Amino acid sequence: MTGERDASAPVLRVRGMTKRFAGVTALDAVDLDVLPGEVHALVGENGAGKSTLVKLLTGVYRPSAGEMYLDGRPIAFPTPAAAQIAGVVAVHQEIHLLPHRTVAENLFIGREPRRLGLIDGRRMHADTMALLSGLRVDLDPSAIAGELRTAQQQLVSIARGVSMGARVLVLDEPTSALAGHEVALLFDLLGALTAKGTAVMYISHRLDELYAICRRVTVLRDGRLVATTPLAGLDRLDLICLMLGKSRAALEKDARKAGGPSPAASAEPMLRVRQLSRGQRLVDVSTEVRPGEVVGLAGLLGSGRTETARAIAGIDPATSGTMTLNGAPFTPRSPGDAIAAGVAFLPEDRKAEGIIADLSVRENLTMAVLPSLTRFGFVNRARQDRLVAEYARRLGIKMTSGDQRIGELSGGNQQKVLLARWLCTRPDLLILDEPTKGIDVGARGAIQTLVHELAVAGLGVLLISSELEELTAACSRVVVLRDGRSVAEIAGEALSDDAIVQAMAAVPVPTDS
Repeated sequence: MTGERDASAPVLRVRGMTKRFAGVTALDAVDLDVLPGEVHALVGENGAGKSTLVKLLTGVYRPSAGEMYLDGRPIAFPTPAAAQIAGVVAVHQEIHLLPHRTVAENLFIGREPRRLGLIDGRRMHADTMALLSGLRVDLDPSAIAGELRTAQQQLVSIARGVSMGARVLVLDEPTSALAGHEVALLFDLLGALTAKGTAVMYISHRLDELYAICRRVTVLRDGRLVATTPLAGLDRLDLICLMLGKSRAALEKDARKAGGPSPAASAEPMLRVRQLSRGQRLVDVSTEVRPGEVVGLAGLLGSGRTETARAIAGIDPATSGTMTLNGAPFTPRSPGDAIAAGVAFLPEDRKAEGIIADLSVRENLTMAVLPSLTRFGFVNRARQDRLVAEYARRLGIKMTSGDQRIGELSGGNQQKVLLARWLCTRPDLLILDEPTKGIDVGARGAIQTLVHELAVAGLGVLLISSELEELTAACSRVVVLRDGRSVAEIAGEALSDDAIVQAMAAVPVPTDS
């Protein structure tokens, strides 16, 4: 995965990089070397300083102190555009494409080829086709970006970074929306790029990926450099210890505490779903959840996992099938119906469907229960503050105060605020769609422990995750979906990563129903 060049000459060198905001030090004297032709991992908990460092490298922020060198020359980027021109390009986890423009237009936005002063559409189409073909990305340059699957949009974003001639390509959680074969394609692409000398800084919370493609890792914690070390020979648990600042013994104790609950098999289901259908994406799904049980929904992209959750939550009501909740017929026609019945839903995309970035933590956290906090048109601020303090303590939300903008929090803390929002409603059933996606190991462990504690307290949980290890660790049963149908249920000693994969990949068996 690495091309060999002069290892003594980093393509990017950072020395003493520091960033302060209103007296708060977000990054404190960090050193970093990224070599030509290497994939270099950058890891740490949310809030460790990764995003701040990336924004300094790419001209979004100006450093308070420190220097950067590109190919041995001092650099200081006044804008992100200047960084891109110099060859330092970031592809962020949140996809930033123009949804109503074509793939070709998105790849060359602001850099369109011209002929006689006009945009040369034919050449732009041909250049896009050549670029995508060289990257082995099977997309039509004329396709509208907003009509592509999320995974395809991510590949377009990465291709745009490559098209800019990046010397240093920064990838922030690049596989968060990719299926397995698309991840393999990305890894092949990185192999081709590094063989030509491109340096890649790779940010991911998926340790399997880091060990598969990265040569070295830099660990940040609380804005400081903890270590830069080769990954080969570094035990995974030791890497997590570096990220969290904990001992192996403490981590092993935490893991024992977070084991999956074992609800009584004889308990009556609180939720029964039978032959749920809606259009072509949701054809025939059946499952049930008991009090104190965590039930997993597994499947590939497009299998119907999220569609099932949205139907139960009343966002996209089912057109056929039946549901009961706590023994009564349950037919939510809106999210309000579901919330009133005791169902809470944490969506996958916290940026688009969860947080309101410009509002405070207090406003975001109490949003779902605002009517109960309001009298004669006035919000009871004291009750609001008590709720925020209670859940901040309970979930370990790191913030300066309840008045801090939620957009300023790390991804893991934003996710905790969203969880708190729905826990405020005192639900009977909690639906979690990729609750640990794009968050660090520490926040992931905290959320997984919280889910376990909620189930032990009697809450029913429906958990959607692309991480098979997360499902097998947290769930008593896993329902596997394929092509909008529930095709298998795996429980007890039979529940394993391999069993889930086999069920997801099996050829559908025709039935008479």
